[in-house]
Amino acid sequence: MQHLDLEVIESGIRWSRAGETVWLCTVLATYGSSPRAPGSLLVARRDGRCAGSLSGGCVEEDFLSRLQAGDFQAPLQVVRYGESSDDQQRLKLPCGGILEVLIERWPATPDTWQHLAALQEALHGQQRLIREVDLTTGEVDLQTDDPPASVGSDKGRPRVERENERVRIRIGPSLRLVVAGVSPASVACAEFARILGFEVVVCDPRKEEIEAFSVAGVELRPVLPSMYLADVGCHASTAVVALTHDPRIDDLAMIEAVRTPAFYIGAMGSRQTSAARAERLLRSGGLSREEIARIHMPIGLDIGSKTPAEIALAVMADIVRIYHGKPRSV
Repeated sequence: MQHLDLEVIESGIRWSRAGETVWLCTVLATYGSSPRAPGSLLVARRDGRCAGSLSGGCVEEDFLSRLQAGDFQAPLQVVRYGESSDDQQRLKLPCGGILEVLIERWPATPDTWQHLAALQEALHGQQRLIREVDLTTGEVDLQTDDPPASVGSDKGRPRVERENERVRIRIGPSLRLVVAGVSPASVACAEFARILGFEVVVCDPRKEEIEAFSVAGVELRPVLPSMYLADVGCHASTAVVALTHDPRIDDLAMIEAVRTPAFYIGAMGSRQTSAARAERLLRSGGLSREEIARIHMPIGLDIGSKTPAEIALAVMADIVRIYHGKPRSV
């Protein structure tokens, strides 16, 4: 999954446009146990500020220390962490794992801004890209990538492919959660989603509700969720959830959501409430039974949830289950 990459690239753009040279690090390969998969990204500045992750702590600390000491001045180099017994002691890589990292030095130039902006657009779902890097010459090329056959099938395609001295790195849409309407369950769901690395958008036309929403790192839109979905749309790595119990917000959001390629669409409510909503959507919403069948009603896994946090846990667990293509077992 590429759910943390958007923050990495947007930080790189912000720092580069402020005149900072940035170092873009990509995990090329892992051997043994590693908490971060190939394709994982980190961006850093010379002063040690960074966004993203390579290993969960130990490799980042070593890299940033060396960066601040003046290392990594070449435009491009590949570093293997954990290969020697000294590395394994010093870096505490789990289970004797080895990490191979591509480190690229990008000066603050229009070419850098253009390249990073293209990656940002890909992560926003505008277009899937492949970064092809020549490890000998340092040349970097962007190519259009074919979309996967279905949601989650990206997992069958490697994020990173290497043939001799050429590396191909896939860049695709970041996982996104669109929350229709503000409620206590919405707040908890947004918090869970941010921890999981989702890009989160919360839509509600009620100004006072949006202004009171306090989850960090969430994009707030003071509009009807249906208007956001119609205007901005969704890519295939988007989940849409309606959590207000207000049919004026929830029903309109569901009507618009089923017209998108969102991989998960759900609305909160009891079985009785969900049955009544299905009838409304069929009778006055203009939806077909096939479209209504796309909506998870009641939303989430049945774990007996009652509190907002339990509801959010059930919702996000179901979203992750669907994304990974796992059958319902609860």
